[in-house]
Amino acid sequence: MKLVDLAKELGVTQKDLKLKLKELGFEVKATAKTVEDDVAELVLAELKGGGAEVAESGSAEAGEGAVEGVELNTDVDTEDVSDVYDELIHQQLEKEIVKSQRKKMAGKGDDKKKKPEENVPQEAKIETDAKGHKIVEISGSISVKELAEKSGISVAKIIGELMKNGILANINQQIDFETILIISEDLGIKVKQKHTVASADEILERDITNLLKEDDESVLKSRPPVVVVMGHVDHGKTKLLDAIRSTNVVASESGGITQHIGAYQVEKKGRLITFLDTPGHEAFTEMRARGAKVTDIAILVVAADEGVKPQTVEAINHAQEAGVPIIVALNKMDKPGVNVDMVKGQLAEHGLQPEDWGGKTICVPISALKGEGIDDILDMILLVADMENLKANPDRAAVGTVVEANLNPKFGPVATVLINTGTLHLGDCIVIGSSHGKVKAMFNSSGKKILVAPPSYPVRIAGLDRTPFSGDILQAMPDEKSARQKAEMIGLMEKQAKESGGSSLSQLITTVKSDKMLKLIIKADTKGSLEAIKGSLAKIKDEDVALKIIHSGVGSINASDIMIASASKGFVIGFHVDFDSPHAKMTAENEHIEVRMYKIIYELLDDVKKLLAGLLQPDIVTVELGKAEVLQIFLTKKKEMIVGCKVIGGKITKDSKLRVIRKEEVLTQDAQMSSLQRGQTMAAEIGEGEECGIKYAGNIKLQPGDIFEAYRIEKKHRGLGEARV
Repeated sequence: MKLVDLAKELGVTQKDLKLKLKELGFEVKATAKTVEDDVAELVLAELKGGGAEVAESGSAEAGEGAVEGVELNTDVDTEDVSDVYDELIHQQLEKEIVKSQRKKMAGKGDDKKKKPEENVPQEAKIETDAKGHKIVEISGSISVKELAEKSGISVAKIIGELMKNGILANINQQIDFETILIISEDLGIKVKQKHTVASADEILERDITNLLKEDDESVLKSRPPVVVVMGHVDHGKTKLLDAIRSTNVVASESGGITQHIGAYQVEKKGRLITFLDTPGHEAFTEMRARGAKVTDIAILVVAADEGVKPQTVEAINHAQEAGVPIIVALNKMDKPGVNVDMVKGQLAEHGLQPEDWGGKTICVPISALKGEGIDDILDMILLVADMENLKANPDRAAVGTVVEANLNPKFGPVATVLINTGTLHLGDCIVIGSSHGKVKAMFNSSGKKILVAPPSYPVRIAGLDRTPFSGDILQAMPDEKSARQKAEMIGLMEKQAKESGGSSLSQLITTVKSDKMLKLIIKADTKGSLEAIKGSLAKIKDEDVALKIIHSGVGSINASDIMIASASKGFVIGFHVDFDSPHAKMTAENEHIEVRMYKIIYELLDDVKKLLAGLLQPDIVTVELGKAEVLQIFLTKKKEMIVGCKVIGGKITKDSKLRVIRKEEVLTQDAQMSSLQRGQTMAAEIGEGEECGIKYAGNIKLQPGDIFEAYRIEKKHRGLGEARV
């Protein structure tokens, strides 16, 4: 803006304007003819809408040049308001003028006309929604200046809105996303949060917690529930899935990849439900062992004529450990001699109290063979989904989890992926674990080619450079280069993790130390032994660490026991039993699971106690050693003194920490002792009644009569059940 125009608008001469600008902190040259538009706007707010005039007249005209959106309290003293206002404006101007002067010194002539595009917001680059609101996309935080540039709104107006909401900000201050949400409506803009790309560590650890997090809940929309069917062999899992699929599967044309996809969707009351068609709970646990949490609801199929069986118990433990709501499907209700109460009693013993018994577990009687009760169980799934309030943001880059993957002769590496949040598009660049690629083809559960896959949608994709693993995390990337770099980084980290991997026990201890919980899988030769072990372990208690038995049973240790230990980050105990096969032993080695065999119950209990005790954090205790009185000052430097002392109680050691006491007042708690001498020789310890020389390092200037209190910080390890010090 030209100085002549600014002076004319303010009603002052150019000379007076330049003087005022210098008072405000601007170094204006005598030959200057222009100032930055943002600076001119703030100067107008300062000079044209002076605080005294506003308070005096109270008219709209007087406040016209004030910072827009700021309401001054006329009950407050006028001088106080003016002072506060001046201080705020100065804060806004200080950093802005540095940037302004840099631009001028960079060769921009003062008398040259600025191009309009330098100061006028580029409206073409500002996105708007259907209502005409400008859309501003930010990540965690943004500066006031950057927000003004992105939205096309003046700095003064943004600062005014912040002040109206009790936030005093200058032009370069960072404002967080929540604060911008508060003022966005008054500014007439709509803000969207830019989702950060997951770090290589998060993808390697398969941790999608941060990826799924949404600070703005208004962008969340309901999504279909994801359901897994579990249970004992021959209890009717497959029959139930076939019955659901044959009557409710979403109709679509066949074509493309015709192989089994591992997941499909059914429709009920106009709503979709996604089923993971996995072989029992083994695949479910395998994904959990790799860190994936893909299911929202578990259906536990129990044959009403047989009741709870060993694999039923395993399935219950798997689902409970995963924290997934369980719906019990009481199958084979068409058979004669069915005892439903017996089955419900067995379920209650394992923590699944039926609703009609006063519990929270939904039990639905069905007959998968005859197709009876299928609608009821689908209704219950939708009811639980409503209670869980399942939502995701479809308007963001896709994040998904691999359900299964294989090498296809026609398409190469293909993966069945369940979209957790966002929408995956054909042509998106993606990274899945250490593999990457571009989505060249997408198929739904019926083999039909599709272009987009929204949240909770199972989709089979082709275009990867290698076959990923079940449980790997998919993330859409901005471009192919960044996807390749991320995949290479993850691959390198995987290689380093394998090379530096310690023993299974050390890994177990490292993992559970953060949780302060030791999780056990116990297998014994008889039920009596198993109950005795569980009863003895229940007596081991401590306020800082906990012991949890996530699965127990009679019989040999199998691969399923190993996988639940891997998924839960626990370890396996065998009492008078061994592995049921070489495969189970190899699985334990591959998954780095600690497995211990015992013949004597007391050895088992002692080892568990030792392991738990190792998880306890040591107590930090202060051990008081002794006191010494300062008798004489021998040398004084800036931050060092040599003093003569006499030990008047206890002892002083060379590694002691010191407190300085003067007339019963503690001057410092952590004075440092550089050296300790007895006469001319260095000493490790000085006893009561002896004199010594101490070289002291610190800011406190010592005086004769001051007291040194010597102490030592120690870590004290305690046993299980012992009280804290």
